Amino acid sequence: MSIKHLLIAVLIICAVGMAVVILLYRIQHNRSRHLTAMMPSEKNQDLRKKWQAWHYQTLQQSYMVAMKIPLLGHYVLRIRKRLTSIHAYEEWELRRRTMAVTWMIIGILGGSIVILIIRNPDPLFFIMLCIAAVVLNSMFIEAYAGRLERRLLRQMVDLLADVRHHYHRHGMVDESLYEAAEYAAPEIALHANLIVEALTDQHPEERLEQYYETAPNRFLKAFAGISGMVMEYGDKVRQDGSMYLRGLSNLTKEIHLEILRRDKLDYLLKSLNIIVLVPIFFTNPIEQWARSNFPAMDDFYTSKLGFIARIFIFILILISYLLLQKLQTYDETTYRAGKDYRSWEQMLLKWKWFSKIVFLASAGENPLHKYRLDKLLNDVNARITVEWLQVRRLVLCILCFGITLSAGIILHQQAKEMILYAPVKNDMLFGSMSIDEQKNAEELATLDRQIMMSVGLSSKVTYEQIATQVNNSGKFRDQEQINITTDRILLKLKAYDTEYFRWWELLIALLTSFIAYQVPVWMLYFQKKARSMDMKHEVYQFHTVISMLSGMDRMSVEVILEWMNRFAVIFKLPLQKCLLHYEHGPEDALEQLKDEVSFPEFGKLVDKLHLAVDKIPIPQAFDDLESDMSYYFEQRRQEYEKMIETKATWGKMIGFTPMYALIFLYLVLPLIGMSFSQMEVYYDQIQRI
Repeated sequence: MSIKHLLIAVLIICAVGMAVVILLYRIQHNRSRHLTAMMPSEKNQDLRKKWQAWHYQTLQQSYMVAMKIPLLGHYVLRIRKRLTSIHAYEEWELRRRTMAVTWMIIGILGGSIVILIIRNPDPLFFIMLCIAAVVLNSMFIEAYAGRLERRLLRQMVDLLADVRHHYHRHGMVDESLYEAAEYAAPEIALHANLIVEALTDQHPEERLEQYYETAPNRFLKAFAGISGMVMEYGDKVRQDGSMYLRGLSNLTKEIHLEILRRDKLDYLLKSLNIIVLVPIFFTNPIEQWARSNFPAMDDFYTSKLGFIARIFIFILILISYLLLQKLQTYDETTYRAGKDYRSWEQMLLKWKWFSKIVFLASAGENPLHKYRLDKLLNDVNARITVEWLQVRRLVLCILCFGITLSAGIILHQQAKEMILYAPVKNDMLFGSMSIDEQKNAEELATLDRQIMMSVGLSSKVTYEQIATQVNNSGKFRDQEQINITTDRILLKLKAYDTEYFRWWELLIALLTSFIAYQVPVWMLYFQKKARSMDMKHEVYQFHTVISMLSGMDRMSVEVILEWMNRFAVIFKLPLQKCLLHYEHGPEDALEQLKDEVSFPEFGKLVDKLHLAVDKIPIPQAFDDLESDMSYYFEQRRQEYEKMIETKATWGKMIGFTPMYALIFLYLVLPLIGMSFSQMEVYYDQIQRI
């Protein structure tokens, strides 16, 4: 039994086993529902509780088993890491949701791959399906985590409304938050109780700092910080009302704006991930349709051009998906300051010989270029160093060079195999060959191969030598058929002789490796362009935070910087550096912060903080924020709409590019080329009449 048949047999067994498990599950589920409907309400509830307990226990046990399996355990940890930010304080709930997502994704993607491979057992198609499964897996995880994050934001809006209501009654932060948590949804109630415990602890500042490290979003950080500040310094009532209630109102506006932004962006961009993957599943149907209706298209799909076109579409799909991910990313819950980030680049640099190669590869670069790369990494808030980036570029360059070089050699070998074994095509333009015509074409291919092998596959043989062997084969009696066969064999020998690796193919491999070397930097520039639209909105959020803090008593610039650091995503690294150097000199630290971030709006904000250090009070430095807050909020709303429209335009252009490439490169252009070649054949035949 060949490997191909063995793989098909294994896939069939897996598919049958999965179908049996699903069938048994459905039978048991329907039976339990039937029994539940026949029982009284108390027994109904008991059965439901037993079913939930069994389901919960099964997922917990499967988690323990999965962690012992090497590859599956790594996959489970990856999903767990993505959900940790939402369920950081519920270990058993985190495990349950992790395994629920794991089995759901494995079942859907595994079953789909099995079904598609059984219908089309092609190795290249299998590789493309595996890549599509990786893409869909990431999309499913992000969609599930994004849904949980949005639900937590909506629950937080209700919690803030209840806290406002109880604060009007009691005037106490901890009591209001405690009573609001009793009627809140379970997810947000957990965070509310944690904030209450931190506020009523003997060391509230330390407990709040611990909560900041694990809070799932910046709004919960801000809510905990405002509540802690009011608990410590007391509320301040001004003409426009309580500072605490005013801070809750501003925070609620921020949450509403974030929910609307995420919902609209997901609505416009999420479906594009599926559209990007559509060409993977339509490549073979298009090829089969073209071959069945246009026999001359076989020459394209079995040639080097057809293989290159398919690989190009495949690479285009990967690039489009990565660009879409950069457009859709939020980069909020995935970033956790202070955690060790182990990367494969760092592991490679531990090898001395590889470290020397990286040093030699980057030794000739301009120091100014390295400075720009470091600044680019800071602008996109990347968690890698310049050395790691160089490793990534070098590895990608070497891989692309090796893959391109190997692909060229393999394509030449495949072309030789097609010349020797491909059936001889007739001049038919439409339709398909009959069984007898197919058999005759294979016999002609066998005869051609035998004669070519007998002459040593040499293109230096004469016409008479080939004609003699064709005549001696005894297959043809007509001289015209002998001449046609001789001409065809000579053309095959010349084509076989030209299938060798050429110097310009080496240049193509070098060019591909150079492009691959630049791709990580280009991706960073693209990410910077996408994130530049978010920088202005993060500065507006800083304005909202400062407007709440500037009215507090005993406020300092250092505390404002700490709050900005809690809210920051894009400017987090520069703010952390500023806080580290603040004790050694506030003015120098603020100047360094302004130099590291080349963004005008952020620079103006740093200038006001610089004035508030020792020249004027903080309320006076930000006295214009109160009058401009409504304008800023409306401007932010309009900027959000423009940003979403821009991202949607980019997303549509990127998402539909693989589909256009599939239609034109894999169908339209080959049809046009085939039409011209057939026209030349018919024109030659007409001239012979």
